[in-house]
Amino acid sequence: MIQRRTLLQSASAVCASGVLSVGGLAQAAEAKVLKISHQFPGGTIDKGDFRDRLARKFAQDVEKRTAGALKFEIYPGSSLLKTVAQFSAVRKAALDLTLYPLAYAGGEVQEVNIGLMPCMVTSYEQGFAWKKAEIGRELTKLLEAKGVKIITWIWQAGGTVSRSTPVVNPDDVKGLKIRGGSREMDLMLKEAGGIISSVPSNEIYPAMQTGSLDAAVTSSTSLISFRLEEISKALTTGQKRSFWYMFEPLLMSKVVFDALPAAQQKAIVEVGLELESFATKMAKEDDIDVANIYKKAGAKIADMDDACIDRWRQVAQKSAWLDFSNRSAECDRFLKMAQAVT
Repeated sequence: MIQRRTLLQSASAVCASGVLSVGGLAQAAEAKVLKISHQFPGGTIDKGDFRDRLARKFAQDVEKRTAGALKFEIYPGSSLLKTVAQFSAVRKAALDLTLYPLAYAGGEVQEVNIGLMPCMVTSYEQGFAWKKAEIGRELTKLLEAKGVKIITWIWQAGGTVSRSTPVVNPDDVKGLKIRGGSREMDLMLKEAGGIISSVPSNEIYPAMQTGSLDAAVTSSTSLISFRLEEISKALTTGQKRSFWYMFEPLLMSKVVFDALPAAQQKAIVEVGLELESFATKMAKEDDIDVANIYKKAGAKIADMDDACIDRWRQVAQKSAWLDFSNRSAECDRFLKMAQAVT
């Protein structure tokens, strides 16, 4: 009896161990879910704001390459976190990823305002040249030291919408309540005679609708996605030349990234890199499409040329560039590195 009882107890223990083992394997096989947040309108992987589409493509491709070990939840329209707060959340690993206008983080890390310095970057080619230049290496190093990893480099050109006449030259800004999109853009517009109102791009529509804004500068994609043609009488496009190029990357918490297995890290890096060509193609298409959309809505369309950019650069250099340079030795260093990329 003793032997039989002992055998039964042993068998039960083995069975229990087996159940626990299977349960452990099942738990280990569960996918890790990462959250991606951004401020832009939601859509589908095929239609809508290309920045939302990029987030969905990224999620789909990484999930496929990791055989479902990584899955993603996407929160467009700042539905998970308020717009500006997303950068801080990524730094603290409270948010996994965000597609984020980097200059919005200037209040926390002042050097990143270089990502929307007026008249500094004036073409996509120049912007992407940063990546392999000293400015790109140092910007990457700075962000990683702050807990943030760049996954996809995205540059966007921008234009200006107005409730009255086109904003083409510095004199056109005088007396207008205008939004620039960064501290430095605002400084340039203020130097030109504008009255500054700082709001995220997803708040431009109600501000212009109520009259608290007369004009706003933002990316071509946002000019389309936020339907600003409904309340605008004029558009200055970025399809030829622009004083407004914003660095708006897909960012990831470095803490979260570093905790992943090497194979999953590799998948994230590879997919992020592959999506850069998609982002640039879509941004350039939006630079052209925005003119057609606003023209159809009855807005007056204007473009900038080299002479316009030169006039704006003179204003920018004595306001935004000077202010940035004087803020700290590091800001001055970042400005010089950016100026070195032509």
